[in-house]
Amino acid sequence: MSPADEPLIQARGLTKRFGTFTAVDDIDFQVARGEAFGFLGPNGAGKSSTMRMVGAVSPVTAGELRILGRDPAVDGSGIRARLGVVPQEDTLDLELTVLENLVVYGRYFDIPRAEARRRARELLEFVQLSDRADSKVDPLSGGMKRRLTIARALINEPELLLLDEPTTGLDPQARHVVWDRLYRLKQRGVTLVLTTHYMDEAEQLCDRLVVMDRARIVAEGSPRELIRVWATPEVLELRFPIGVAESLDGQLADSVKEGWAERVEVLPDRVLVYTQDGDAAATEVHRRGLHPIATLVRRSTLEDVFLRLTGRTLVET
Repeated sequence: MSPADEPLIQARGLTKRFGTFTAVDDIDFQVARGEAFGFLGPNGAGKSSTMRMVGAVSPVTAGELRILGRDPAVDGSGIRARLGVVPQEDTLDLELTVLENLVVYGRYFDIPRAEARRRARELLEFVQLSDRADSKVDPLSGGMKRRLTIARALINEPELLLLDEPTTGLDPQARHVVWDRLYRLKQRGVTLVLTTHYMDEAEQLCDRLVVMDRARIVAEGSPRELIRVWATPEVLELRFPIGVAESLDGQLADSVKEGWAERVEVLPDRVLVYTQDGDAAATEVHRRGLHPIATLVRRSTLEDVFLRLTGRTLVET
């Protein structure tokens, strides 16, 4: 295998413990050069602990980990010099201007000041913040701060960009702007590794991902592959008056046996009927004398995959 074909990240039996608590439990994965790879799962699944090991800032308890062909236990500083990191929380310097945040950060990598300023101005144009170069950080919106944090992570021209929950807390419009910038980075050949608990984010950005739950990897593949294997083409969502859904098990119990549904999930706020044909399933529901207050036929998503794998939704309702 040539160096260009070698995985940028290779993990075998990767484990992280804090005392008696196991945060990451014997996981295997690899990330190819130029790939957008995701860790999908709820808070506490082990995503951030994995990212800290990959970022060479948290030691491995057990197993093997190679980043950019190097061992983080031996060459952590060399690895970190070639990474870009976007943490969950923005850690921008509120006393500096937007431009100064990038230039000062560039100095940590021994980038000459003139070169750091050149790169900073290019990056501000890339993240659409050129007009705010001389503004202080504090008045910026959450979406602008997130884009500035991404620009800062790119100042050293990293081979690998790590993003921990890149759009948490942003409104839908700001999330889409961040997604666009990340997609453009991917088009430039930058390797992206991100954690998220947003299913639509994973579907938008990731070529391949793993689903994590309770410190383990429970499935791996492209978003389309995971949906094909673990879900059905369509889902019928039914909403009933409060207190009605819990009593429906008996009335829908024969749906799988009769072949018009493959699985039925009764959630606190809705009933999900997994089926090959959502409209036909809706007709069958009404034929049985059930009267939902709202009916929706949609395609299956990664949230449905996660529910199938773990028995719970990604975002608690």
